Amino acid sequence: MASLTYELVLAGLAVGSAAALTGIGLVVTYRATGVLNLAHGAVAMVCAYVLRQLVVEWAWPLPLAACVTLLVVAPGIGLVLDRAVFRPAAVLDLDPARTLVASIGVFVLLVGGAALVWGEGARADAPVLLGDDPWAQLAVVLLVAGAVGAVTRWTRLGRELRAVVDDRELAVLSGIDADRVSAAGWAFGSCTAGLTGVLLAPYVRLDPYGLPLLVVEVIAVAVAARMRSLPVAVVTALAIGVAQAQLTRLHPVGWAGPLVQAVATNLFVVALLVAALVLPGVGARDALPRTSTAGARVPAGLWAAAGVLFLLPLGLAGADLQTAVQVPALAVVLLSLVVVTGRGGQISLGQAAYAGLGALFTALLAAGRFPGLPPLPEPTALLVAVVLVAPLGLLTGWPAIRRHGLALALATLAVGVGVSRFVFAQPYATAGLSLSRPAGLASDRAYYAVELGVLVAALLLVAALRRGRTGRALAALRDHEAGAEASGVPVAALKVVAFVAGAALAALGGGLLGMGVQAFDPAAFDPVRGLLWFAAVLVLGADSLLTPLAAAALLVGLDAGARGGAAAAVIGLLAAFTARVPPLASLLPSPARAAARAHGRTAPPHPAPSPARSPVPAGTAPSAHPPRTARTAGRARTAPPVLEAHHLTLRYAGATALDRVDLRVAPGRVTALVGPNGAGKSSLFHCLAGTARPASGRVTLEGTDITARPAHARTRLGIARTFQELAVFPSLTVEENVRIGAERGRVRDDPYAVEGALRLLGLTGVRHLPAAGLSTGALRRVEVARALAGRPHTLLLDEPAAGLDADETAALARVLKALAADGTAVLVVEHDLDLVADVAHTVHVMEAGRIVS
Repeated sequence: MASLTYELVLAGLAVGSAAALTGIGLVVTYRATGVLNLAHGAVAMVCAYVLRQLVVEWAWPLPLAACVTLLVVAPGIGLVLDRAVFRPAAVLDLDPARTLVASIGVFVLLVGGAALVWGEGARADAPVLLGDDPWAQLAVVLLVAGAVGAVTRWTRLGRELRAVVDDRELAVLSGIDADRVSAAGWAFGSCTAGLTGVLLAPYVRLDPYGLPLLVVEVIAVAVAARMRSLPVAVVTALAIGVAQAQLTRLHPVGWAGPLVQAVATNLFVVALLVAALVLPGVGARDALPRTSTAGARVPAGLWAAAGVLFLLPLGLAGADLQTAVQVPALAVVLLSLVVVTGRGGQISLGQAAYAGLGALFTALLAAGRFPGLPPLPEPTALLVAVVLVAPLGLLTGWPAIRRHGLALALATLAVGVGVSRFVFAQPYATAGLSLSRPAGLASDRAYYAVELGVLVAALLLVAALRRGRTGRALAALRDHEAGAEASGVPVAALKVVAFVAGAALAALGGGLLGMGVQAFDPAAFDPVRGLLWFAAVLVLGADSLLTPLAAAALLVGLDAGARGGAAAAVIGLLAAFTARVPPLASLLPSPARAAARAHGRTAPPHPAPSPARSPVPAGTAPSAHPPRTARTAGRARTAPPVLEAHHLTLRYAGATALDRVDLRVAPGRVTALVGPNGAGKSSLFHCLAGTARPASGRVTLEGTDITARPAHARTRLGIARTFQELAVFPSLTVEENVRIGAERGRVRDDPYAVEGALRLLGLTGVRHLPAAGLSTGALRRVEVARALAGRPHTLLLDEPAAGLDADETAALARVLKALAADGTAVLVVEHDLDLVADVAHTVHVMEAGRIVS
């Protein structure tokens, strides 16, 4: 027994050492460049193939081949990635989406390229670099980790590396060669990836898909280390490796036995799920491009051409039609990404899991193998499968409520990997499973016609979802989440709806795909497919309804007409250079852009007019609010409720931002908060607005405690806000921005709200222009107009004069005075003391988290 335990420890150390190398490489690359390199596993796979090519195919000596692979090829790949792919994104300071999509693109490109060069079959003759001694591998890991730690802590390069990660622009101004530092990080990260690949290749399946996916699973060790601590990454990897090896002695019996055994042999996947879904997320910034394709409309001619192309296969027969039946089904799956990613702005790398579950559940239901249900006809089985899979969208929708950017990417990827390993790859779920078509649809032509009908229906449903109130709310969520919540949009609920709807569409497409090929193929829904599908939708244009059709035809057509891997190579190439190549749908005409051209400008030439000069009906007094309807007039005559803070205390990372602060925002008055940076003004503002929760104290509205109310709920109570950094929705027009406030505010569906707010802020002349093209001053007015459209009784303005010129500031002052005269309670956080002196009735000075006067 002791001997077996020792042997299993050795086996676990071998696996853990390779995982530790992956963690070291990911941490170093992230600390040097700020990029979570999802392509790390693909680089490892390519290096393993290169070593095999040199040793097995070309008969090079192993030491020479290893030196060339690890010291030339691997760092060379890193340098190429830095220079050609990631440096342009860093120099242009693009949003995190571009680097995320580029990283996925490199992954897909290398996987597809390897499949084209070396074929898709598995190789069992990879050379063994360090023999079977795990102590040698462990020694290499410890040596590498120690060297990296020493360089990071005690050398000039380490100090420069930390400076570049903290603030690249400031580091450059300090004389640091940021390009050199990031190049060194990429070279070293790729070197560790290559070492991981050549160490793992002899013990796992060496093919273009298996090894990259295995390395993706061990990202968990880097996430557990918070992408910073090398010792934590190494210890976590070794511990999981040894534990997984020891659990191989378990031989559970009973109905749960296969699942328990699957968990025991996939501890790195379990760790990935825990790290991605439970531990604090890595990176908090949003990570999707916002305006590149939003609002683009597909010309009728393109729709007609697409319709003709999709009808052409009805005239085909034989193998050509057997391939064509996959296209509409895949288009439905990709349409789910248009809902989740294109319209909802959420990263979803696990849609392949939901598509696979749709196919699997359809097969199980039709075969009578689903627990508790009798055999069902195929159409019924497909519909029931969609209903069963849709709630599983909560697996990714719930984490999305509190995670953004890279953290959300990892969460959705972890769900996809987990479903693949614990469901699709297990015989207890898929053994002996077949899938047939409904009666009367045995011919490919009849089945293809039905698929087209389903695809058209799905397109119409998604088109309806993109219009109206829900469509505007989704666009606001995509463009600026905090701004959407401040406008009254229930962000958390809307995210869940988007993911549930996406899961249902993916399941529908997956079931159609399975019936089309008349089999359930787990490989068709592995996580690599999910990455490929996500990349394809992003590079073509995530918010265009034409994208799923074009992407499905491209993916199926390339792989059918060429050697396997062609589609991955093409999509990967486009995604890898996303920093330089915009989404193809951005070439489509946009009504907003057309309106801008028609107006001949992208910003209004004049500042907002004085409210006294705003056009109003003859015989009426000017007002800072839109005309009241009969339904709201009685409510408006009541005294506005009072917003108050009572002994608020707020702490960030142990530091006290607010220290028992009291404040009263009085109706009909402008209250100003002034003070130096770091005094706590914005912290108090966020507590009042609902975007921060105090550690102690209360926020009340007319005596009612609203401390626990989220921001969107406070907006509906009549507390509206603007942001220090502009929070408009650039993919929407000015009028649509303002309409969201009218639809989600305290008084909703007031027919005069939008028009009145536009007139008050002098925006009627640019109402149809895209917000993305307006000047800073105009955007400030759009924010205020959006807030006022919901008829709030309390308005919170966070540095509203930032970026405004003198005329625009004067116009803003006139608006604020009119608001206060109309009974609105206004709180202003502002550094412009002249503006404060002009408009404020009460001024509070803050210092060190307290109101001192």
